[in-house]
Amino acid sequence: MTLKKTPLNKDKLDQIVTDARRNQELREQSYRGQALKLYPWVCGRCAREFDHKTLTELTVHHKDHNHDNNPSDGSNWELLCLYCHDNEHSKYEEMRFDTRKAKASSTMTTHSPFANLKSMLDNKK
Repeated sequence: MTLKKTPLNKDKLDQIVTDARRNQELREQSYRGQALKLYPWVCGRCAREFDHKTLTELTVHHKDHNHDNNPSDGSNWELLCLYCHDNEHSKYEEMRFDTRKAKASSTMTTHSPFANLKSMLDNKK
């Protein structure tokens, strides 16, 4: 069985490239695109690092859980991997529906993965 090669349609290829560039610009204007430019590609909880191949697994979490609150300085965003993002929303839902727990915990704590980094590095010397 032989496959027939169809000639390349230059106009169609040009349109595909134009559309891809326009879509990239739209994504970069979105809060996700802005957050990816503002912050290093590292999960804010587990400290997993991401590259261009795995970037789809890095999400933008809204700290106040309001997806309409998107200040351009990124103060309501943090980058989380899929797993940590799911965990964060699970904790939020649990707290929201368990009124006893919500009353007992007036402040939410967050993990700081780099808090003891200096002391850990000093101990390795």
